[in-house]
Amino acid sequence: MIRSAVIIIITIACLAGCTMAPAYKRPDMPVPASWPSGPAYKEISAGQAGAAAADIGWREFYTDEKLQKVIALALDNNRDLRVAALNIEKTRAVYQISWAVLLPLPNASGSLNEYRIPADISDSGEGKNVRQYNANVGITSWEMDFFGRIRSLKDRALEQYLATEHARRSVQIALIAEVANAYLALAADRENLRLARSTLEAQETSYSMIKRRYELGSSSELDLNQAKTRVEAARVDAARYTALAAMDENALNLLVGAAVPAELMADNLDAITAPKDLSAGLSSEVLLQRPDILQAESLLKAANANIGAARAAFFPTITLTTSIGTTSSELAGLFKAGAATWSFVPQVTQPIFNSVLLWANLKAAKADREISLAQYEKAIQSAFREVADTLARKGTVGDQMAAQRSLVEASSNTYRLADARYTKGIDSYLTVLDAQRSLYSAQQGLISIRLAKLSNMVVLYKVLGGGSK
Repeated sequence: MIRSAVIIIITIACLAGCTMAPAYKRPDMPVPASWPSGPAYKEISAGQAGAAAADIGWREFYTDEKLQKVIALALDNNRDLRVAALNIEKTRAVYQISWAVLLPLPNASGSLNEYRIPADISDSGEGKNVRQYNANVGITSWEMDFFGRIRSLKDRALEQYLATEHARRSVQIALIAEVANAYLALAADRENLRLARSTLEAQETSYSMIKRRYELGSSSELDLNQAKTRVEAARVDAARYTALAAMDENALNLLVGAAVPAELMADNLDAITAPKDLSAGLSSEVLLQRPDILQAESLLKAANANIGAARAAFFPTITLTTSIGTTSSELAGLFKAGAATWSFVPQVTQPIFNSVLLWANLKAAKADREISLAQYEKAIQSAFREVADTLARKGTVGDQMAAQRSLVEASSNTYRLADARYTKGIDSYLTVLDAQRSLYSAQQGLISIRLAKLSNMVVLYKVLGGGSK
């Protein structure tokens, strides 16, 4: 009879799958349904929806083989990514614990109890030693989750576990983008360094020519000093880009978590195969697939489940302690007929005097949910702004590139003409210096814009949720 009652109670408890958590409904997106439009977005305003960035693996997006190898090294060695993976293992263990307490987990125990009964309380009037062997299998203080408190806590732990998984994916996406940008920055600064060195050589050649002309009386001391200033300015730039290239390499090594082999480095941007071109699609709903948005939503769901646990705390807590076993005065007698024992101890605990605490706990749980909701909405708004900014850059960088190439060509022609006019004695050397300065600045600007275009492709892939595969 007792065994049947225990089975019935356990069955009812296991079937009681309801919780008191509010029904979860995904909040409406607090951003427009479509991307911004206007002059800055002219190249993408009529774009067609293609494959979502989240569905494009990073190896498919980054087509440069050397960069692929560098990213693979980072995924194997980066410490931040390793910590994120370990956080997943930790949170998974916490979830397994919260799930396990839903089930009645029996324990087996054995004991020896030996004591003496004095003569004045003995049935026979004589003192005696009593020895008792026990072997039992039972359940100790198992809470039957009729009101869903433990299930709500289990749901909260599950969402927190999922949040850590989404966080790991976010770390990976950010890491891949940072590695790619660091790789591109290193290539750009190495190209700037090469430009600075070639400019320095040209300036030194010009200075040597002006010096000979000065010694022959064909050039003034002012021309000589002006040429000297350009040499030293070029020398400063060469030293500056030497340092920048070294620091870029250090930054890349830190992101990768190991020294990047020299043969995987790129010396200029032209040596890097451009990533795959992407479209943002037509709807901003693609943001909902970003891992950081999914992480914020999982934390919102966890806070929602916690309200169920706070509500269930107002109701009685029903715990069960039961055991079945044998008892005998001899060890060999534990398994003889007639040695069976059992116990059945249900207990109900009803909160009475701590209602203030329970109401405060429920109020705090609801406030936590509102905080998580605000954070979720802010995450979507921030993501929308990131994509919009990147699309604005994408929509205008082509015009900037064309204009800058035209500027370099015009500056080159101006320098050629100024040098010819100076050689013929028509203009002063100051005109040549201005032309040289303008050409050098235009060449540097072209490198910067080429870097910006490649970096924009990297960032667009990142902000659209690409890089987790």
